[in-house]
Amino acid sequence: MSVKEKTLIIEVVSSDQQSITTTDDTMCSSQGRDSEYSTVQEQLLEFMEKLSSILTELKDDKRVIMTTSTPIQKAIESLEADFSRAKALLENSQFSPAHDEQHIQVQVIVQNLARALGLVLFASHDVVEISNKVEIETLRKEMMKMSSINKPSLIMSSDESEFSSYGREIVEEEDDQITLDVDDVVVQIKYSDDENLKCALHGLNTLVLDGMITNERIHQEDMIPVLFNRLSSSKADHRLIILRILKALVAQDDEHKEKMAEMGNLSILVKSLGRDLEEQKEAVGLLVSLSDVASVKRRVGRIQGCIVMLVAIFNGDDQMASHDAANLLNSLSGNTQYALHMAEAGYFKPLVHYLNQGSDMSKILMATALSRMELTEQNRASLGQDGAIEPLVKMLTTGNLESKQSSLNALHNLSASKANVQCLIRSGIVATLLQLLFSVTSVLMTLREPASAILAKIAAQSEAGIVLVKQDVAQQMLSLLNLTSPVIQCHLLEALNAIAARPNASRVRRKMKEKGAVRLLLPFLTESHNTKIRNGALNLIYILSNDMKGGELMEQLEEMHLNTLICVVSSSSITDDEKAAAIGILSNFPVSDKNVTDVFMRANLLPILISILMSCTPTTSRLLAENIAAILIRFTLPSDKKLQQFSADNGVINALVKLLTCGSIVAKSRSAASLAQLSQNSLALRKSRKSRWFSCTPPHPTDAFCQVHACHCSTRSTFCLVKAGAVPLLVEILQGNEREGDEAALTCLATLLQDEIWENGSNFLVKMSCVQPIIKNLEEGISLKAQERSLWILERIFRVEAYRVEYGESAQVVLIDLAQNGESLLKPTVAKLLAQLELLQPQSSYF
Repeated sequence: MSVKEKTLIIEVVSSDQQSITTTDDTMCSSQGRDSEYSTVQEQLLEFMEKLSSILTELKDDKRVIMTTSTPIQKAIESLEADFSRAKALLENSQFSPAHDEQHIQVQVIVQNLARALGLVLFASHDVVEISNKVEIETLRKEMMKMSSINKPSLIMSSDESEFSSYGREIVEEEDDQITLDVDDVVVQIKYSDDENLKCALHGLNTLVLDGMITNERIHQEDMIPVLFNRLSSSKADHRLIILRILKALVAQDDEHKEKMAEMGNLSILVKSLGRDLEEQKEAVGLLVSLSDVASVKRRVGRIQGCIVMLVAIFNGDDQMASHDAANLLNSLSGNTQYALHMAEAGYFKPLVHYLNQGSDMSKILMATALSRMELTEQNRASLGQDGAIEPLVKMLTTGNLESKQSSLNALHNLSASKANVQCLIRSGIVATLLQLLFSVTSVLMTLREPASAILAKIAAQSEAGIVLVKQDVAQQMLSLLNLTSPVIQCHLLEALNAIAARPNASRVRRKMKEKGAVRLLLPFLTESHNTKIRNGALNLIYILSNDMKGGELMEQLEEMHLNTLICVVSSSSITDDEKAAAIGILSNFPVSDKNVTDVFMRANLLPILISILMSCTPTTSRLLAENIAAILIRFTLPSDKKLQQFSADNGVINALVKLLTCGSIVAKSRSAASLAQLSQNSLALRKSRKSRWFSCTPPHPTDAFCQVHACHCSTRSTFCLVKAGAVPLLVEILQGNEREGDEAALTCLATLLQDEIWENGSNFLVKMSCVQPIIKNLEEGISLKAQERSLWILERIFRVEAYRVEYGESAQVVLIDLAQNGESLLKPTVAKLLAQLELLQPQSSYF
């Protein structure tokens, strides 16, 4: 047989080896032996007949004939050769199984035939499915059983001593066969190509598991380095077998661990951690088995990518592999550097353990590393859940300066997570932070920056920031603004903005204004080097100005400050957020203050605002559009027709209509308010234009006849809502789900129903499908003024009988409900409408 064929029969040899031992029955009689020999001949003849049939089927099997596998072809050839030898023996005229020598020959032939059958079975594995596989296996077992039971009795008498000697030679030959098979396996594993390697590996695996190869032989043949060499270059399925062999070797002898613990072997093994799931599972299991060797703990963590891959496996779906990875990581965590690598890879338990129970230097090392890590929100939350915050706070409150510095910076990193802020509050850190912030001790002043940064994070969290509001620290923070570095100023302004912006912080805002916060912040508006400081100051002044009434804001800001704010608005290098805050401050000045309006006009503010608004995109700051809409109310006051005309000439109506299409509900509401102010004067402008038209030239060809105002209207000449295309957009507000803009939209639509034009206005609003949205608003509206406007509009529309008939039925349910359950201020108008619908007598007590 070839080397490969011998390799393939190893499992057969190992499984049946017990049946090939020498039987020494020296007490058999000659008569019994003759009967036994006759039986042997009959069994051999029976086996030969079955083998002939099997060989014929194999040769006729197209799948076997067409296969390209060399081992299976050689296996069949080997079976044919053994069959021919057996046939020749039977045909020999001098053959007599009564002779012990020929009897032993029969046994050897039967044994070889059985092995050849086994070789065919093994060679066909993973190559082709043999149709008569069960029949072959049954025959092989019968032949092996026969060769075991019917061995000759070797009687140690003088006249049979030559047979005894021959029998010993057979036994020794069988032992040599086993040794030769191991040799073949070793040779093939060392030198064979991939095609033959798999069979050799299966063979070695069987030998190791069955204890048929000694540890001494493993060491003698240097099998562990050979296997690792193969592991580094073999295919995936080969690597899997090698890893299982190595695990079996580790389980049998601790000396094998020392061999595997060499750096080169570990590096090869670590590569398997990054491959497919099954290989990962075997590799991490083997590493766990080796982890009790001290050198493995020292070396494996230094291999590039090892810890990262172990963490990935730990986070994977395979529970067994994850468990093994966790055990290995914990085993390696005794090294502080490895613990840091694990934390960088997202496995934080060892780091938290050192923070809790490590030496002072270990705690500082971990905290310092934690402060420098780039953590995701999930990482930060995980650290908080694992218990990192409590020991860090303890280091801050009880440690030396180095401990305080490292822990404070680490806490600053963790405070970026919303989940951790509540934990920080519960730890009682706020008092310590404030103490550090207001400390005048030179040694502790270096801790101000991280302390102020953490306070800013706490203030920014919706629930946690309440603590700072209640402790009333805003005044103390304000007092530090001019006494600290720019970095601390940024953090303080961030915290002050978060505190002051809270709805429940009205008392804090009032105290800040009383202490002169606005004047304290004004110098920061001209800050050019640090835009964060300027932005923080602008936002805080804006927040405080929202609560200022009447001329209170004008008392705080002079004309020079207004010009500074306008410069911020007009600058191309300023962000939208800063512009939004600056415009918001300007919009909070009373609209009736003529002096402020004059300042705005001299600074040419309106064209700047229109330009910004017309260039807005969907990504533009929402607050910027809202605040521009707010300040435009000043430029459209109905009492100043000259200012209205100036605004219209600069395109304010187009800008307001644009806000109706793409602004927030707040911006839409403010836009509608400005349009309503302009539309109030449309009727008066119509009359003045009529007189000019009759006495002078015909109207401009671009002026189209207006269905409501019954004249040639335009947006610039008469501020006409109809020509501006605003009415459908106002109706959309009423149809929407947000109710904040209803009152302004209804007020704007009501300007089309003035006494002189109410009928034209009613026709147009009905044409624009306004009635049903108004009825719906009357039912759902949350604003009393919006309900008043809705009733007023319906009363005008229902003056037309056709509209009473069309919409009266849908309106009456709502009107009756309002008559019974609505506000008392609404009842007179409701009664008027019910009378229009003939549901109530005109002399009713509702009037």
